[in-house]
Amino acid sequence: MRPAIPRLERNGVSLRLLTMRDEREWLALRQRNRDWLRPWEATVPPGQVDPVITFRTFVRRERAAWRERRVFPFVIEYGGELVGRASLGRIEWGAERGGTLGYWVSQHVAGRGIAPMAVVLLTEYAFGQGIHRVEIAIRPENEASLAVVRKLNVREEGTRQSYLFIDGAWRDHRIFAVTSDEHRAGSWWTGVPESVRD
Repeated sequence: MRPAIPRLERNGVSLRLLTMRDEREWLALRQRNRDWLRPWEATVPPGQVDPVITFRTFVRRERAAWRERRVFPFVIEYGGELVGRASLGRIEWGAERGGTLGYWVSQHVAGRGIAPMAVVLLTEYAFGQGIHRVEIAIRPENEASLAVVRKLNVREEGTRQSYLFIDGAWRDHRIFAVTSDEHRAGSWWTGVPESVRD
């Protein structure tokens, strides 16, 4: 039996799985934000080639990874349009029960509290699925993403040196994390702070 397809919503922000019907809107969103995202998105190192896949294959792979509980891959909707991405990847079960959360929103809606709400929605969903620890890795120069974890009071753990290959070089990342125990204790966000609302 396949798991129910989730739709997570609060304060005008929705998270859902990508569908085949989203192709035109998704590709246009990615194209419009190419320069905006280039400094922050991981790429393959020199000497390797990123395989080119069709949108249909991309969606099928995401659905398979979601069904297998290896990734919780969501798109972000706001005001009836696709505006970004929030995904929990690198999920490990067993003794770890953790994953790494990544997120971005389109430049035209940045600063409206959409990314913090997406992080809250996805983190709550992950904890509800049995995840114990959610980690967020952010380049030290990425002030917009750092503002998100500050608003939500996500605990910082340190720096991973030369962690991911991004924009032509191996980049350091600051590591933030929240556990399901911290969530139950209310030691990170306690509801939706005014600073996260529009």
